[in-house]
Amino acid sequence: MRIDEVPPSEIPIDLLLLADPSEKAIKEYLNQARCFVVYTNDEVIRSCVLKPLGGGILELMNIAVYPSNQQRGIGTRLLETVIDKMKEAGAKSLEVGTGTFGYQLTFYQRQGFRVDCIDKGFFLKNYPEPIFENGVQHKDMLRLTLELSGDTSCQRTV
Repeated sequence: MRIDEVPPSEIPIDLLLLADPSEKAIKEYLNQARCFVVYTNDEVIRSCVLKPLGGGILELMNIAVYPSNQQRGIGTRLLETVIDKMKEAGAKSLEVGTGTFGYQLTFYQRQGFRVDCIDKGFFLKNYPEPIFENGVQHKDMLRLTLELSGDTSCQRTV
């Protein structure tokens, strides 16, 4: 198994569609993204797509693994590697949006991501087809942030 940064064209679209059902949305963020993949026997089995937002902030737009390779810790190793690479590159933080329930939320929280805000109605407004998980429809998006610079203090203005 090896993890490499690759051009967006090297990530199979069917893999990205596992994490984001909108091919239109994927195409909008993919060309301006930094892409990382996990190879096994020269075959891409997992991907991670980051979109630079400016000011040292990146958004994790997509992280996906083929079902036959899930529950093996590959996704965790990929995300840990990407986090380390972004720290080394001087990034300040990583952001991600996910549903308000499900295994994805736990996955990000285990890596140190913290809830920042709720984007109410996000999935209702941005996806033409309803998204269900375990029989429950996703409606709102949680925005999570992982501080990479070490400064996790609350910034207050008086």
